[in-house]
Amino acid sequence: MLELENRSVPELVSEIERLSEEIQELYCLDRIPWVLGVSWGKDSSCILQLIWNAIAQLPVEQRTKPIHVITTDTLVENPIVSVWVNRSIEQLKTAAQQQQMPIQAHLLYPELKERFWPNLIGKGYPAPRMRFRWCTERLKINPANRFIRNAVHTCGEVILVLGMRKAESNKRATVMEKHEKGRVRDRLSPRPSLINSLVYTPIEDWRTDEVWMYLMQFKNPWGGNNQDLFTLYRGATADNECPLVVDTSTPSCGDSRFGCWVCTLVSKDKSMEAMIQNDEDKEWLQPLLDIRNELDIHDDRDKRDFRRIYGKVELFERKSKEDKEVTEVVPIPGPYTKFWREHWLRRVLEAQVQIRQTAPLDMQDITLITDEELGEIRRIWLEEKHEFDDSLPRIYEEVMGKTFQDNRIQEKKLLGGDEWSILEEICSDDAMHLELMAKLLDTERQHATKSRRGVFENLEKCFDSSSRSKEEAIAIAHEKRDLKEAASQGNVDKVKQLTWAQMKFKNDEDD
Repeated sequence: MLELENRSVPELVSEIERLSEEIQELYCLDRIPWVLGVSWGKDSSCILQLIWNAIAQLPVEQRTKPIHVITTDTLVENPIVSVWVNRSIEQLKTAAQQQQMPIQAHLLYPELKERFWPNLIGKGYPAPRMRFRWCTERLKINPANRFIRNAVHTCGEVILVLGMRKAESNKRATVMEKHEKGRVRDRLSPRPSLINSLVYTPIEDWRTDEVWMYLMQFKNPWGGNNQDLFTLYRGATADNECPLVVDTSTPSCGDSRFGCWVCTLVSKDKSMEAMIQNDEDKEWLQPLLDIRNELDIHDDRDKRDFRRIYGKVELFERKSKEDKEVTEVVPIPGPYTKFWREHWLRRVLEAQVQIRQTAPLDMQDITLITDEELGEIRRIWLEEKHEFDDSLPRIYEEVMGKTFQDNRIQEKKLLGGDEWSILEEICSDDAMHLELMAKLLDTERQHATKSRRGVFENLEKCFDSSSRSKEEAIAIAHEKRDLKEAASQGNVDKVKQLTWAQMKFKNDEDD
């Protein structure tokens, strides 16, 4: 870990005074608006408080340039932290108006198609891993970058203020020092991923104890309670809060203290575990921790399709589990199967019911999965997965005890649960036959209500992805791989042999 110079208390006070003057000078230097990324943890609260206090010292007539405070809500945040964030934002809005501060708070959300549950339960994306970290960009980077790009489009450029510190990690220090080399103005660094944006990091050289010293010794100017923030941290582990993420060089929530309750990018959710262990009033969080741990298993191949999400078998090399000296070629597992997608839906809804019964009164309106997200999951299952049994409303009613209201799906259904049951009986235990028949029937249904253009191409896609058994599809993928390898090696005899075998298989299929 990078070691920074130890400053005495008088030296830190002098640094705060110097920094206040720097903030005022940068603020008054031009008309470029500021965008302040805030997660409401210690570091971002520190820079927000520093900037607020500095700007408050300026005459009201000089406080003309807007300072946009943006916070991204992934909609799967730790509920305790989520309540803290929402309360802080409301306090900020009220205080800014009362004190005539040019600060505007914005709570950002991911677009519906990019949210966690429509991707995991709807499309079947597996729980995130470091090699498939599909969540960070969708849930955190994109909402923040959309706001910043809109601000650039409106104003020409922006200054992005972040609570990044070199002391957080050696990796963070390396990234920050790299950006420093490209500075075009004093203390302002360009960000390649965000055109016309300059980054300002006021507390980049602060130690963690200095951040807490400032928060504890200087009064919160918007009416928040920094002691409550400290208590929130004390109730869990000693890492950093989830930072505002604007590009992939910023550590994800998985490396930080308060992140998403579903996060599987770390081995354990130590913060939630500590909350439950240290405070019996937070034991109601246990259902969330149980779901997170159930998602976080090392080998989930039995829960996933043998094909990628677009229906093709892809292979990769790995060390054999039995003999590490042996390399084996196996299919890359794809999305969760229908059974497991329905399982995760049921688990989340059950947790929501349980939490609303056991949480404190001020937390009993918590929503783990929104109706809008449920509607999108239903649409994906019906339109993209061709699962016309339409199981979501049934599962919802069984768990929630009420009818699922969804105005998005209004067409009269020609196929439903009864037809699906009949199809399951006809296909017996042949899962691929069931999938093919369902896709063919539903593709025909979809084209019956719109232009027939493209119907034959879409029916052909159904056969391409679902007409072969698992064993046949994997065998063909191996043959294609062997053919490509033989061609690259110039092995003519093997190319002829494999080509003839594939042609014979194709003719047998056609017959």
